[in-house]
Amino acid sequence: MPLPPDHADLDETVTADDVAAAAGVSRWTVARAFKKDASISRKSREKVMAAAEALGYAPDLLASSLASDRSNLVAIITNDFTNPHKLVLLERLTRILWSNGWATLLVHMSDSEDASAALLAASQRRVDAAVVIGTRFDDRVLGTALGARRLKKLVIFARYSQNPNTLTIACDDAEAMRTIAASLHDRGYRRPLFVAGPDTQSAKLHRRDSFDTCWRKLTGRGVPVIHVGEYDFGAAFEGVLAAMQGAEAGARPDVLVCENDIIAIGAMDALRSRLGLRVPQDVGVTGFDDIPLSASPTYQLTTYRQPVTLMTEKLLEVLEGKRTQDVLLPGRFIQRSST
Repeated sequence: MPLPPDHADLDETVTADDVAAAAGVSRWTVARAFKKDASISRKSREKVMAAAEALGYAPDLLASSLASDRSNLVAIITNDFTNPHKLVLLERLTRILWSNGWATLLVHMSDSEDASAALLAASQRRVDAAVVIGTRFDDRVLGTALGARRLKKLVIFARYSQNPNTLTIACDDAEAMRTIAASLHDRGYRRPLFVAGPDTQSAKLHRRDSFDTCWRKLTGRGVPVIHVGEYDFGAAFEGVLAAMQGAEAGARPDVLVCENDIIAIGAMDALRSRLGLRVPQDVGVTGFDDIPLSASPTYQLTTYRQPVTLMTEKLLEVLEGKRTQDVLLPGRFIQRSST
Protein backbone atom coordinates (compact mmCIF):
# COMPACT_ATOMS: atom_id res chain seq x y z
CA MET A 1 0.00 0.00 0.00
CA PRO A 2 1.54 3.38 -1.01
CA LEU A 3 2.45 5.65 1.88
CA PRO A 4 1.59 9.35 1.96
CA PRO A 5 4.21 11.55 0.26
CA ASP A 6 7.08 12.71 2.47
CA HIS A 7 6.37 16.32 1.64
CA ALA A 8 2.69 16.17 2.65
CA ASP A 9 1.60 18.84 5.08
CA LEU A 10 0.68 17.06 8.32
CA ASP A 11 -1.96 19.72 9.05
CA GLU A 12 -3.70 19.11 5.73
CA THR A 13 -7.03 17.29 6.02
CA VAL A 14 -6.94 13.75 4.69
CA THR A 15 -9.80 13.11 2.25
CA ALA A 16 -11.59 10.07 0.93
CA ASP A 17 -9.71 10.55 -2.33
CA ASP A 18 -6.41 10.16 -0.45
CA VAL A 19 -7.63 6.91 1.10
CA ALA A 20 -8.85 5.66 -2.27
CA ALA A 21 -5.45 6.35 -3.86
CA ALA A 22 -3.60 4.65 -0.99
CA ALA A 23 -5.86 1.59 -1.07
CA GLY A 24 -6.04 1.36 -4.86
CA VAL A 25 -9.83 1.56 -4.96
CA SER A 26 -12.44 4.07 -6.08
CA ARG A 27 -13.75 6.91 -3.92
CA TRP A 28 -17.16 5.21 -3.87
CA THR A 29 -15.63 2.05 -2.46
CA VAL A 30 -14.23 4.14 0.39
CA ALA A 31 -17.69 5.60 1.02
CA ARG A 32 -19.27 2.12 1.07
CA ALA A 33 -16.62 0.79 3.44
CA PHE A 34 -17.76 3.22 6.14
CA LYS A 35 -21.47 2.46 5.73
CA LYS A 36 -22.84 -0.15 8.10
CA ASP A 37 -24.98 -2.14 5.63
CA ALA A 38 -23.33 -1.26 2.31
CA SER A 39 -22.53 -3.97 -0.20
CA ILE A 40 -18.74 -4.38 -0.29
CA SER A 41 -16.38 -7.33 -0.24
CA ARG A 42 -14.48 -8.15 2.91
CA LYS A 43 -11.15 -7.76 1.09
CA SER A 44 -12.01 -4.29 -0.20
CA ARG A 45 -13.26 -3.14 3.21
CA GLU A 46 -10.06 -4.35 4.88
CA LYS A 47 -7.92 -2.48 2.31
CA VAL A 48 -9.86 0.72 2.87
CA MET A 49 -9.72 0.47 6.65
CA ALA A 50 -5.97 -0.21 6.63
CA ALA A 51 -5.37 2.82 4.42
CA ALA A 52 -7.64 5.00 6.55
CA GLU A 53 -5.82 4.00 9.72
CA ALA A 54 -2.42 4.66 8.18
CA LEU A 55 -3.50 8.10 6.97
CA GLY A 56 -5.49 9.04 10.07
CA TYR A 57 -8.70 9.40 8.06
CA ALA A 58 -12.20 9.55 9.52
CA PRO A 59 -15.31 10.23 7.43
CA ASP A 60 -17.14 13.53 7.83
CA LEU A 61 -20.29 12.36 9.59
CA LEU A 62 -22.03 15.72 9.22
CA ALA A 63 -21.53 15.71 5.46
CA SER A 64 -22.72 12.12 5.27
CA SER A 65 -25.86 12.92 7.24
CA LEU A 66 -26.64 15.88 4.98
CA ALA A 67 -26.41 13.60 1.98
CA SER A 68 -28.50 10.77 3.44
CA ASP A 69 -30.84 12.64 5.86
CA ARG A 70 -29.61 10.30 8.59
CA SER A 71 -26.94 11.11 11.16
CA ASN A 72 -26.87 7.90 13.25
CA LEU A 73 -26.78 10.26 16.23
CA VAL A 74 -29.13 9.93 19.20
CA ALA A 75 -29.60 12.69 21.78
CA ILE A 76 -30.01 11.49 25.35
CA ILE A 77 -31.77 14.21 27.37
CA THR A 78 -31.61 13.75 31.11
CA ASN A 79 -31.29 15.30 34.56
CA ASP A 80 -31.55 13.93 38.10
CA PHE A 81 -27.87 12.97 38.29
CA THR A 82 -28.08 12.43 42.06
CA ASN A 83 -30.03 9.25 41.31
CA PRO A 84 -27.44 6.45 40.82
CA HIS A 85 -29.77 4.55 38.52
CA LYS A 86 -29.30 7.26 35.89
CA LEU A 87 -25.65 6.20 35.62
CA VAL A 88 -26.73 2.61 35.08
CA LEU A 89 -29.13 3.71 32.34
CA LEU A 90 -26.55 5.94 30.65
CA GLU A 91 -23.85 3.25 30.69
CA ARG A 92 -26.14 0.61 29.20
CA LEU A 93 -27.69 2.93 26.62
CA THR A 94 -24.43 4.39 25.33
CA ARG A 95 -22.62 1.04 25.25
CA ILE A 96 -25.32 -0.86 23.38
CA LEU A 97 -26.09 2.00 21.00
CA TRP A 98 -22.41 2.48 20.16
CA SER A 99 -21.86 -1.22 19.52
CA ASN A 100 -24.73 -1.08 17.01
CA GLY A 101 -23.45 1.92 15.09
CA TRP A 102 -25.25 4.75 16.90
CA ALA A 103 -23.39 7.68 18.44
CA THR A 104 -24.89 9.58 21.38
CA LEU A 105 -25.11 13.22 22.40
CA LEU A 106 -25.76 13.94 26.09
CA VAL A 107 -27.97 16.99 26.76
CA HIS A 108 -28.41 18.11 30.37
CA MET A 109 -31.96 19.28 31.13
CA SER A 110 -31.64 21.09 34.45
CA ASP A 111 -35.35 21.71 35.20
CA SER A 112 -38.82 21.82 33.66
CA GLU A 113 -38.29 25.34 32.29
CA ASP A 114 -35.17 24.10 30.54
CA ALA A 115 -36.93 21.23 28.75
CA SER A 116 -37.79 23.17 25.59
CA ALA A 117 -34.22 24.46 25.30
CA ALA A 118 -32.85 20.95 25.74
CA LEU A 119 -35.11 19.59 23.01
CA LEU A 120 -34.16 22.47 20.71
CA ALA A 121 -30.46 21.86 21.35
CA ALA A 122 -30.93 18.24 20.32
CA SER A 123 -32.85 19.09 17.15
CA GLN A 124 -30.25 21.66 16.04
CA ARG A 125 -27.66 18.89 15.84
CA ARG A 126 -29.75 16.89 13.37
CA VAL A 127 -30.18 13.88 15.62
CA ASP A 128 -32.22 10.96 14.32
CA ALA A 129 -34.02 10.67 17.65
CA ALA A 130 -34.12 12.14 21.14
CA VAL A 131 -34.39 9.82 24.13
CA VAL A 132 -35.67 11.50 27.30
CA ILE A 133 -34.84 9.83 30.62
CA GLY A 134 -35.25 12.89 32.84
CA THR A 135 -37.95 13.71 35.37
CA ARG A 136 -38.42 17.47 34.85
CA PHE A 137 -40.54 17.66 31.72
CA ASP A 138 -44.24 17.43 30.91
CA ASP A 139 -46.44 16.46 27.99
CA ARG A 140 -47.15 20.11 27.13
CA VAL A 141 -43.46 20.72 26.45
CA LEU A 142 -43.19 17.53 24.44
CA GLY A 143 -46.22 18.55 22.39
CA THR A 144 -44.68 21.93 21.63
CA ALA A 145 -41.43 20.36 20.45
CA LEU A 146 -43.21 17.86 18.22
CA GLY A 147 -45.63 20.47 16.91
CA ALA A 148 -42.70 22.58 15.78
CA ARG A 149 -41.32 19.50 13.97
CA ARG A 150 -38.06 19.86 15.82
CA LEU A 151 -37.50 16.14 16.26
CA LYS A 152 -37.93 13.12 14.02
CA LYS A 153 -38.55 10.74 16.91
CA LEU A 154 -39.05 11.41 20.61
CA VAL A 155 -38.73 8.41 22.91
CA ILE A 156 -39.58 8.47 26.63
CA PHE A 157 -37.29 5.91 28.27
CA ALA A 158 -37.96 4.35 31.70
CA ARG A 159 -40.88 6.71 32.33
CA TYR A 160 -44.32 7.29 30.82
CA SER A 161 -45.84 9.97 28.60
CA GLN A 162 -49.46 10.49 27.57
CA ASN A 163 -48.47 12.38 24.43
CA PRO A 164 -49.67 10.27 21.47
CA ASN A 165 -46.77 11.44 19.31
CA THR A 166 -44.09 10.09 21.61
CA LEU A 167 -43.10 6.50 22.12
CA THR A 168 -42.66 5.02 25.62
CA ILE A 169 -40.20 2.25 26.45
CA ALA A 170 -40.41 1.35 30.12
CA CYS A 171 -40.60 -1.30 32.77
CA ASP A 172 -44.18 -2.44 33.39
CA ASP A 173 -44.83 -0.64 36.69
CA ALA A 174 -48.26 -2.24 37.17
CA GLU A 175 -46.84 -5.77 36.96
CA ALA A 176 -43.92 -4.82 39.21
CA MET A 177 -46.19 -3.40 41.91
CA ARG A 178 -48.48 -6.42 41.81
CA THR A 179 -45.45 -8.57 42.56
CA ILE A 180 -44.18 -6.33 45.38
CA ALA A 181 -47.63 -5.96 46.96
CA ALA A 182 -48.24 -9.72 46.90
CA SER A 183 -44.84 -10.44 48.46
CA LEU A 184 -45.36 -7.93 51.28
CA HIS A 185 -48.86 -9.18 52.01
CA ASP A 186 -47.66 -12.80 52.09
CA ARG A 187 -44.95 -11.79 54.59
CA GLY A 188 -47.51 -10.31 56.95
CA TYR A 189 -47.12 -6.58 56.32
CA ARG A 190 -50.35 -4.64 56.77
CA ARG A 191 -49.50 -0.92 57.19
CA PRO A 192 -47.47 0.21 54.15
CA LEU A 193 -46.41 3.80 53.53
CA PHE A 194 -45.52 4.69 49.95
CA VAL A 195 -42.51 7.02 49.69
CA ALA A 196 -42.62 8.75 46.30
CA GLY A 197 -40.40 11.22 44.51
CA PRO A 198 -41.37 14.81 43.61
CA ASP A 199 -45.10 15.46 43.19
CA THR A 200 -44.89 17.25 39.86
CA GLN A 201 -46.80 17.34 36.57
CA SER A 202 -43.86 15.88 34.70
CA ALA A 203 -44.09 12.58 32.85
CA LYS A 204 -44.64 10.14 35.65
CA LEU A 205 -43.96 6.69 36.91
CA HIS A 206 -47.01 4.53 37.58
CA ARG A 207 -45.70 2.91 40.74
CA ARG A 208 -47.60 4.76 43.45
CA ASP A 209 -51.05 4.38 41.89
CA SER A 210 -50.35 0.80 40.83
CA PHE A 211 -49.30 -0.21 44.35
CA ASP A 212 -52.36 1.48 45.85
CA THR A 213 -54.65 -0.37 43.42
CA CYS A 214 -53.03 -3.72 44.20
CA TRP A 215 -53.13 -3.14 47.97
CA ARG A 216 -56.83 -2.22 47.86
CA LYS A 217 -57.56 -5.49 46.08
CA LEU A 218 -55.62 -7.44 48.71
CA THR A 219 -56.85 -5.65 51.86
CA GLY A 220 -59.65 -3.26 50.98
CA ARG A 221 -57.56 -0.32 52.23
CA GLY A 222 -55.69 2.44 50.45
CA VAL A 223 -52.04 3.32 51.02
CA PRO A 224 -50.90 6.66 52.49
CA VAL A 225 -48.13 8.44 50.56
CA ILE A 226 -45.44 11.01 51.25
CA HIS A 227 -43.37 12.82 48.63
CA VAL A 228 -39.71 13.72 48.92
CA GLY A 229 -38.40 16.74 47.04
CA GLU A 230 -35.84 14.98 44.85
CA TYR A 231 -34.75 11.51 43.84
CA ASP A 232 -31.69 11.65 46.08
CA PHE A 233 -30.41 10.32 49.39
CA GLY A 234 -30.63 13.54 51.40
CA ALA A 235 -34.21 14.36 50.42
CA ALA A 236 -35.31 10.81 51.24
CA PHE A 237 -33.50 10.85 54.59
CA GLU A 238 -35.14 14.10 55.70
CA GLY A 239 -38.56 13.22 54.30
CA VAL A 240 -38.78 9.86 56.03
CA LEU A 241 -37.38 11.29 59.26
CA ALA A 242 -40.11 13.96 59.32
CA ALA A 243 -42.86 11.47 58.50
CA MET A 244 -41.83 8.82 61.06
CA GLN A 245 -40.59 10.93 63.97
CA GLY A 246 -42.80 10.66 67.03
CA ALA A 247 -45.03 7.88 65.65
CA GLU A 248 -46.06 5.24 68.20
CA ALA A 249 -45.06 1.66 67.47
CA GLY A 250 -48.62 0.51 66.84
CA ALA A 251 -49.46 3.43 64.58
CA ARG A 252 -46.35 3.76 62.45
CA PRO A 253 -46.01 2.00 59.07
CA ASP A 254 -44.62 -1.53 59.17
CA VAL A 255 -43.09 -1.23 55.67
CA LEU A 256 -41.90 1.65 53.47
CA VAL A 257 -42.52 1.04 49.78
CA CYS A 258 -40.10 3.40 48.05
CA GLU A 259 -40.39 4.60 44.47
CA ASN A 260 -36.74 3.84 43.75
CA ASP A 261 -33.61 2.48 45.41
CA ILE A 262 -31.88 5.72 46.37
CA ILE A 263 -35.03 6.82 48.22
CA ALA A 264 -35.10 3.44 49.95
CA ILE A 265 -31.45 3.71 50.99
CA GLY A 266 -31.99 7.20 52.40
CA ALA A 267 -35.05 5.90 54.23
CA MET A 268 -33.13 2.96 55.73
CA ASP A 269 -30.39 5.23 57.04
CA ALA A 270 -32.96 7.57 58.61
CA LEU A 271 -34.73 4.66 60.30
CA ARG A 272 -31.53 3.21 61.71
CA SER A 273 -29.35 6.20 62.54
CA ARG A 274 -31.89 8.77 63.70
CA LEU A 275 -34.98 6.83 64.76
CA GLY A 276 -33.30 3.81 66.31
CA LEU A 277 -35.44 1.35 64.34
CA ARG A 278 -34.33 -1.98 62.95
CA VAL A 279 -34.78 -3.07 59.34
CA PRO A 280 -36.70 -5.30 58.82
CA GLN A 281 -37.62 -6.25 62.41
CA ASP A 282 -39.36 -2.91 63.13
CA VAL A 283 -39.92 -1.55 59.63
CA GLY A 284 -39.42 -3.25 56.28
CA VAL A 285 -38.21 -1.34 53.21
CA THR A 286 -38.48 -2.00 49.46
CA GLY A 287 -36.95 -0.13 46.55
CA PHE A 288 -37.05 -0.18 42.76
CA ASP A 289 -34.26 -0.40 40.12
CA ASP A 290 -31.69 -2.70 41.80
CA ILE A 291 -28.75 -0.29 41.69
CA PRO A 292 -25.41 -1.93 42.68
CA LEU A 293 -25.50 -0.43 46.20
CA SER A 294 -28.77 -2.25 46.92
CA ALA A 295 -26.98 -5.60 47.14
CA SER A 296 -24.34 -4.38 49.62
CA PRO A 297 -24.29 -6.05 53.07
CA THR A 298 -25.26 -2.71 54.64
CA TYR A 299 -28.62 -2.57 52.85
CA GLN A 300 -29.56 -5.94 51.30
CA LEU A 301 -32.52 -4.13 49.78
CA THR A 302 -35.56 -5.94 48.47
CA THR A 303 -36.17 -4.32 45.10
CA TYR A 304 -37.37 -4.73 41.51
CA ARG A 305 -34.83 -4.81 38.67
CA GLN A 306 -35.70 -2.94 35.50
CA PRO A 307 -34.93 -4.83 32.24
CA VAL A 308 -32.60 -2.08 30.97
CA THR A 309 -30.77 -4.21 28.40
CA LEU A 310 -34.01 -5.44 26.84
CA MET A 311 -35.42 -1.91 26.92
CA THR A 312 -32.36 -0.66 25.01
CA GLU A 313 -32.73 -3.45 22.46
CA LYS A 314 -36.31 -2.29 21.88
CA LEU A 315 -34.99 1.26 21.44
CA LEU A 316 -32.71 -0.03 18.67
CA GLU A 317 -35.80 -1.42 16.92
CA VAL A 318 -37.40 2.03 17.13
CA LEU A 319 -34.30 3.71 15.70
CA GLU A 320 -34.20 1.25 12.81
CA GLY A 321 -37.88 1.84 12.04
CA LYS A 322 -38.91 -1.67 13.09
CA ARG A 323 -41.16 -0.59 15.98
CA THR A 324 -43.71 2.21 16.26
CA GLN A 325 -45.68 1.30 19.39
CA ASP A 326 -45.12 1.72 23.13
CA VAL A 327 -43.25 -1.07 24.91
CA LEU A 328 -43.82 -2.12 28.53
CA LEU A 329 -41.55 -4.92 29.70
CA PRO A 330 -41.57 -7.06 32.86
CA GLY A 331 -38.56 -6.88 35.15
CA ARG A 332 -37.44 -9.14 38.00
CA PHE A 333 -38.36 -9.08 41.68
CA ILE A 334 -35.27 -9.31 43.93
CA GLN A 335 -36.00 -10.55 47.46
CA ARG A 336 -33.39 -9.58 50.04
CA SER A 337 -33.33 -9.18 53.81
CA SER A 338 -34.81 -5.65 54.09
CA THR A 339 -38.28 -7.26 54.15
